[in-house]
Amino acid sequence: MTDRNYSTQPTVSAEKARQGEIILRTRTQRIIFFGGLVAIVVFGALLQFVHLS
Repeated sequence: MTDRNYSTQPTVSAEKARQGEIILRTRTQRIIFFGGLVAIVVFGALLQFVHLS
């Protein structure tokens, strides 16, 4: 019989799981990250514009 409560994943406390840190070491990583944020804003504005038209 198998133990259904057995987990192969490590257990992490809530304190350690909170507030992850984004590490952008290279210029390319920063460009891609901030470009993605800008793309989300532009896409949202475009959807709003299309919806109101």
